[in-house]
Amino acid sequence: MTATLARQPDHPIDPLFVNRWSPRSFTAEPVPDAVLAAAFEAARWAPSAMNAQPWRFILARPGEPAWPTFTSLLGDRNARWAPQASALVLIVSARRIDFRGEPADNPSHSFDAGAAWANFAHQALLLGWHTHGIGGFNRDAARRELAIPDAFAIEALIALGRRSGLESLHVDFHAGEVPNGRRPLAESIFSGSFNGSPPTFATPTASREIERTAT
Repeated sequence: MTATLARQPDHPIDPLFVNRWSPRSFTAEPVPDAVLAAAFEAARWAPSAMNAQPWRFILARPGEPAWPTFTSLLGDRNARWAPQASALVLIVSARRIDFRGEPADNPSHSFDAGAAWANFAHQALLLGWHTHGIGGFNRDAARRELAIPDAFAIEALIALGRRSGLESLHVDFHAGEVPNGRRPLAESIFSGSFNGSPPTFATPTASREIERTAT
């Protein structure tokens, strides 16, 4: 798999991480069960505090009874492209955890659900499918229409599909249908405190390969 367009990391990483981006143009072709099963399986193995695995996924595909309900949740702008996806997945997370036999708040439920979503997105990409996280949807309607208990937080809606060309995308989105960049590490990492200076990392040669070790 080659890097998408001119996206280049500042340090050696697996190309998977720069190849993942969030297109809006999809072919609407059916997604094989094997692809979904693999993506959800990858999500299952995400890390979580106390191994609570707070994430839950609600799936809908075109032609299924729930599909019109899912697409009706979309905000006006997202409704102009997301119905062309091959699947929509709502991610929710359990707010509480069983801590040594007693129920307790789980302050990391959203954080852990985010780890599961990242696993899902990267595994889908390895199989040739893209994902796009959606925040613009009606959460109150989602809770009501999809019978989501109050004990679960509604996190995000995910569109999954095969990338298509601009011909299948509304013209308002054409200019943004390219991978975006990221700010430098020096603007995100601080030594010792939030006001600390960014750490300095040695830059390996471009030819050095990333070592893969199982942990």
